[in-house]
Amino acid sequence: MIALLLVLATMTRAYALLIGRRHPPVGAFTDIAGVKVHYVHVPAPGASGPPATVFIHGASANLNDQMAPLRPLLQGRTEMLFFDRPGHGWSGRNGGHASQARQAELIAALMDRLGIGPAIVVGHSFGCSVAAAFALAYPERTRGLVFLSAATHPWPGGRTSWYYHLTSVPVVGWLFSETIASLAGMLRVKAASACVFAPNRMPPDYLQRARIPLVLRPGAFRANAEDVEGLYRFTVANAPRYREIVAPAIVVSGDADTVVYEEVHSLGLARDIAGTELVWIRNLGHKPDWVAPELVVAAIDKLSGRSVDLQAIARTVESRIADDAFGRRCQPTAAIGEPFGV
Repeated sequence: MIALLLVLATMTRAYALLIGRRHPPVGAFTDIAGVKVHYVHVPAPGASGPPATVFIHGASANLNDQMAPLRPLLQGRTEMLFFDRPGHGWSGRNGGHASQARQAELIAALMDRLGIGPAIVVGHSFGCSVAAAFALAYPERTRGLVFLSAATHPWPGGRTSWYYHLTSVPVVGWLFSETIASLAGMLRVKAASACVFAPNRMPPDYLQRARIPLVLRPGAFRANAEDVEGLYRFTVANAPRYREIVAPAIVVSGDADTVVYEEVHSLGLARDIAGTELVWIRNLGHKPDWVAPELVVAAIDKLSGRSVDLQAIARTVESRIADDAFGRRCQPTAAIGEPFGV
């Protein structure tokens, strides 16, 4: 048994090195409170568009997941900040920066270091919980909020996928992530990612452009599991405080999300944050940033003060995806945190 574990650990480490070489860092690094942060800062000198925009990616992801579809549409119009949350992509992590509150603190410090003023904050899935924490802690720095396929409220049962729970168990979780998880994930990553998009089609180059395999490295896998396992506790403690958020907010959600309970999270945000505009899209799954990036950009524009009819744009998106029926084997889940989804 020990020999088998050593073989699996060696294979896992070799695979992790290969993933790193295939998906090298794309941005710069800075140290904030002992955490190495990987980020991409896109200045926009003289831009007349939206104020600065900060993007917070979801679980199992990294900064490329939002940057790939959205940066080309906003280039030159707004200052942008994309970053790997602690433990994800190429950012480091320590236990003190695992909570949403500490991640929000890190974002504020990064903004200070780069000279970024009050910004529109765009979160996807798990990233929406961090965006909410940021808005609660730094209302003066939050010009607006865009919540995409949010994961922000307590959900029935509070369950997450089994491998997140297992990975979070001391010793056993470390052993699982160092021997089995990455190799098994390698076999599942394409199918699991397709289920995140379902019922919409996953772009054929999604895994490469979003650099999703980075989460299969043992350290990133553990950080991701800790995030998702802690999400329910965060929502129980903080969802009652969302009524304190004063920044204008736009919530974008599909009614065919198989990863999160959209009726709990997105409708909850629309209920709890005064003046929120809910953009509800029929037959849209968990990835509006990739399936409807023009709608995300329009939401940013509206929060910056432009006259934008988001509901009309949403109806156009609906007509485009009305016949999507991909991932028929991907069933809606009663849990949160299906593979590569939050």
